[in-house]
Amino acid sequence: MIEYVIAESPDDRVLKKASDILKSGGLVCYPTDTNWLIVCDPFNKKGLEKLYRVKNEGPLKHYSLIADTISRAQEVAHIHDSAFKMIRKKVPGHYTFIFEARKKITRAVQANKSDKEVGVRFCPDLISQNLIAVHEDVLLSTHVTNELVKVSEGEEIYSYQIEEALRGQLDMIIDPGEYNFVGVSTIVNLTQEGVVEVLREGSGDWP
Repeated sequence: MIEYVIAESPDDRVLKKASDILKSGGLVCYPTDTNWLIVCDPFNKKGLEKLYRVKNEGPLKHYSLIADTISRAQEVAHIHDSAFKMIRKKVPGHYTFIFEARKKITRAVQANKSDKEVGVRFCPDLISQNLIAVHEDVLLSTHVTNELVKVSEGEEIYSYQIEEALRGQLDMIIDPGEYNFVGVSTIVNLTQEGVVEVLREGSGDWP
């Protein structure tokens, strides 16, 4: 099911419907600043299992969460004082920040016991920000790859192609019409107090 919205002012009714789907264990797909994402509620076992099936994987060792605010991210990630000072002027933005994960999220997603880190994105698009505000919790995300949709590498992906390729697996696709991807996010590891490691230089300027 494709729901069309205006990117600069996504319909609250559509976002509320998407949140209800997520809370009931469904999957929602929409484009962010960097790519199309499929998201689920990480605290809903049914939703997690559906996401694993879409990706044809078991429990995720590495995973990314989407948050709208730093305070919400702190519920699932240990954000040291030095990290907080560095990222507060960078979010929302084109970054993936790696933090030490809290037990709340590692227990929920059945993460590998040796993997205590979590990636957190603060996407600048209003669909992400408003959906999480309506949902009142973080979302677990995975990328929609060209391979998953069965289109050639580098080819632009459209909502109708996602719907056709993943028919019966997604419960809603939110399509804002025209959108421009900025490229991959910049990945910054902030797991240790006072230590900064840029793992990948991308669209977000750092420092």
